[in-house]
Amino acid sequence: MTDRPIYLDHQATTPLDPRVLDAMMPFLTDQFGNPGSAHAYGQAASRAVSAARRHVAHLIGAKNPIEIVFTSGATEANHLAIVGGSLAARPHGGHVVTTTIEHKAVLAACQFLVDHHGYTCTRVDVDSHGSVRPDDVIAALKPDTVLVSVMHANNEIGTIQRIEAIAEVVHHRRILMHTDAAQSAGYSLIDTSGLDADFVSLSAHKLYGPKGIGALFVRGRTRLTALQTGGGQERGLRAGTLNVPAIVGFGAAAALITTDAVTPNGEIRALRDRLAQRLCNAIPGATVNGHPRRRLPGNLSITLPAIEAADLLDHMPTLAASTGSACNTGSAEPSHVLTAIGLSRAAARRTLRLGLGRTTTGSDIDLALKMIVGAAAHPLMACTPVGGIDQFR
Repeated sequence: MTDRPIYLDHQATTPLDPRVLDAMMPFLTDQFGNPGSAHAYGQAASRAVSAARRHVAHLIGAKNPIEIVFTSGATEANHLAIVGGSLAARPHGGHVVTTTIEHKAVLAACQFLVDHHGYTCTRVDVDSHGSVRPDDVIAALKPDTVLVSVMHANNEIGTIQRIEAIAEVVHHRRILMHTDAAQSAGYSLIDTSGLDADFVSLSAHKLYGPKGIGALFVRGRTRLTALQTGGGQERGLRAGTLNVPAIVGFGAAAALITTDAVTPNGEIRALRDRLAQRLCNAIPGATVNGHPRRRLPGNLSITLPAIEAADLLDHMPTLAASTGSACNTGSAEPSHVLTAIGLSRAAARRTLRLGLGRTTTGSDIDLALKMIVGAAAHPLMACTPVGGIDQFR
């Protein structure tokens, strides 16, 4: 055993990269200027913010750094895109489309439009892998539809959506397209030029940056209604003094990814596959959730027989994992994502989410396997995993 718990919850948050902390420290101490000030301290902060904006833009393939609007996180970015975009397109009621497996921040933003602005909302179903069919999105569109929001990669089961195919049909109707890419940006899986989304939400703490900072990509001259007004910062779309240290950290984290100064996705995927196969071999009846191929490299959502995941985790204090989204912690209800892909409520409660990342090692995987199998109290005997290990590649 180790002195510290093995960390397998990278979908909830990632540890701050020490190099990111080093980049932030000067702006927490002697470089304390307000980037809105004209003097030397303010201009130094302004230059640092501009550099960070360029790094984040480069990470997602944005053509112009000005398309990056810094927010407090992906939740605020989602709200600004969905509510601000919809109100700018149709101030007095309309229709929005999303899916049944979105993050709660997206579902809440859509519901806000319904409750406070007279909108209607359609939630499109997904298949058993958690994939959204473009044809189902088309069927959900109405004459007054103004925006479609489909996440790029799911935070619980790891499935990556074909946003480019959905955006193509959405834009054919002159409807806005938003995607929450908080989970996929850290793996450099997002390219705004290829996805053709109008709005893309990001979060620094999902890519080894600090908490409390995110961004919204706003394509070109796409119109948005500002939801937080005041001093006119961030092109007037998000008022308030900029959080310079966090923004610098966000930029540093993005730069590490684009300069390949981090663990390759293939190494993380190989460890994930190794853990998946060994768990399926050791625990008869274990099944993996999510798309067989289009999935986050570090995500493993696995449903175990006979024991609830929360009880399993209680017996493994030296393993940091989860039963699903961190936003659902403490809820008695099973994951809405798992029930949306067809799992029963009982099966959803038997599902464990294991999130691997840059800090995960082979010995971590071996110890985690030993702990999970021991806690589940199943004999070490072979079973036939659904689709075999090839389903993860």
